[in-house]
Amino acid sequence: MNRRAWTWGFLSVLLISGLAAGQSEEIKARFLQRLPAITGLKNGGIIGENNLGFLEFRNPGLKNEENNKLVSEENTDRQQVYNLIAQKTGASVQDVGKRRALQIAEMAAKGHWLQDDTGRWYQKQ
Repeated sequence: MNRRAWTWGFLSVLLISGLAAGQSEEIKARFLQRLPAITGLKNGGIIGENNLGFLEFRNPGLKNEENNKLVSEENTDRQQVYNLIAQKTGASVQDVGKRRALQIAEMAAKGHWLQDDTGRWYQKQ
């Protein structure tokens, strides 16, 4: 699945979550703005998608201030969306993130790093 489809899949979650229109547009814009840089970090094997629906550095030695800020901002926005979905659905925030992690794994590009439900990292084939 291409990165635009992945982004729109995640953005549809925003709409379902019941964010106010302006809030949804702001988060959507931030996701889209960060997407090329995040994709580059994933392609380089620097970050992966953990089993809770968040980005994680695969090698802490490759973490620098710019990349750390990028990943932190992405994870903060994801956390906000997961919190809202949990409130709307009555699910736990952790369960929302885990479900999102499964969706991300299905749509991930070949070669991207993912974490299975036991915490083991693997590259998508």
